[in-house]
Amino acid sequence: MKYLIRIALLFVLLQSFHCDEDDNRTTPEILAQKKQEILNYIQSYSCSNATDCLYIAFGAKPCGGPREYLVYPNTVDQNTLETLVTEYYEMDHQYNIEIGAISDCMVVNPPNTINCVNGVCTIMN
Repeated sequence: MKYLIRIALLFVLLQSFHCDEDDNRTTPEILAQKKQEILNYIQSYSCSNATDCLYIAFGAKPCGGPREYLVYPNTVDQNTLETLVTEYYEMDHQYNIEIGAISDCMVVNPPNTINCVNGVCTIMN
C-alpha cells in the first residue's frame, strides 16, 4: 500500500512540473493587448504643433518590414517606447512563424505628413 501511495505522490508531483507548450505562444489577443499598452503609453503624452511629432516602425510583416507606423509626440521617453515596440515586434514576428503567416509583401512607407491635431500626433492622408 505504501508503494502505491508513493507512486501516486510522485505522479502528482511530476504533473505539477508539467509545462504546456501553449504557455509561451503568442495569440492575437496578446498582440492586441500589447499594442493597446503601447498606444496608451503614447496617448499619455501630447503635442502642441507638428514639429513635436515623430514616427516609429511598428509590427512585423511576414515578408519583412513593418506592418504600420505609429506617430507619437517627442515628449515620450524614447527608450521606453523603443523597448515596448521591440517587444511587440518580437512577439509579432514569432506569431508569424508559429502560424505560418503570409502577406502581400508590399512595402509600408513611413507617413508623408504628420500633424498635431487637438494635442494628438496624427498621420494626415
